[in-house]
Amino acid sequence: MGIVVESVSKQFGGFKAVDEVSLEIDSGSLVALLGPSGSGKSTLLRLIAGLEMPNSGRILLTGKDATDQSVQERNIGFVFQHYALFKHLSVRENIAFGLEIRKAPKAKIRAKVEELLDLVQLRGLGDRYPSQLSGGQRQRVALARALAVEPNVLLLDEPFGALDAKVRKDLRVWLRRLHDEVHVTTVFVTHDQEEAMEVSDEIVVMNKGKVEQVGTPAHIYDHPASAFVMSFIGPVNVLPSSSGIFQGNGFDSVHPEMFLRPQDVIIDTEPSDTGVSARVSRLIHLGWEIQVELTLDDGQVVSAHLSRDRFDELNLEPQQKVYVKPKDAKSFPLYYSI
Repeated sequence: MGIVVESVSKQFGGFKAVDEVSLEIDSGSLVALLGPSGSGKSTLLRLIAGLEMPNSGRILLTGKDATDQSVQERNIGFVFQHYALFKHLSVRENIAFGLEIRKAPKAKIRAKVEELLDLVQLRGLGDRYPSQLSGGQRQRVALARALAVEPNVLLLDEPFGALDAKVRKDLRVWLRRLHDEVHVTTVFVTHDQEEAMEVSDEIVVMNKGKVEQVGTPAHIYDHPASAFVMSFIGPVNVLPSSSGIFQGNGFDSVHPEMFLRPQDVIIDTEPSDTGVSARVSRLIHLGWEIQVELTLDDGQVVSAHLSRDRFDELNLEPQQKVYVKPKDAKSFPLYYSI
């Protein structure tokens, strides 16, 4: 087992940032800690790193109790959102820094630095300084520096949060490929659901200091354990269970609210026994799909996602009358907002 967190809590004054969290992360896996601001994900990462000490519970790394170990003793690589590179050192010197602190042989340092420059696709840029690099290149240098000391665990705290959308997208793909090469146990913090879904083997969804659900991206999306998870992972319509769209469609619920994914809204231009009438209030073209905003007769607003082929087939126009029904919907005992 790579990382084991046993009943760990951390409190700052009267605020409990992490509340009795237990978690197991397999060796060699890539796991995302996902949640809104204040959910405890960054605090949990810092507890694993040894940058914070828990008030209770314990943390095991590669089978050994690391709760009272220092950061140095844990042999962890840590990458921050804002790179934290040494501005006065070259790329090559930044990557070598941790090895030099550990007084590794010079030949080993040179060989390791060149290996990592290749691995992070920065061959030929070793003599440049951070100010001469793009944001994405700097973050790759930060990752190379963290990997240079051959850590047991690699921790990334919102590593792409300071980058623009295109660079962020490219680095997600790169990080996944990098992990598949080095296989170091990796945990990264993000509030970006798409990022977590695209990169990780497993997602740990956190809220208010607790773990809501752990699972693969597909399992969490298809089988959310709570209203919070369903509302946080991917787009969703939250509607009263009494709404006309659910009547006669086998979605009767004792709970006050129903959760309906936009892709589970079926739109037809002809009436049916189970469809309810609605009006197209807005069409949003998202490239590979079309988002259709609908207003039901009872005033409820529903968002639907259609493929371009289905949209062209329906030939929808603003203010057009259509008929809608749910393909799937879920309800939960209790819903609380993010």
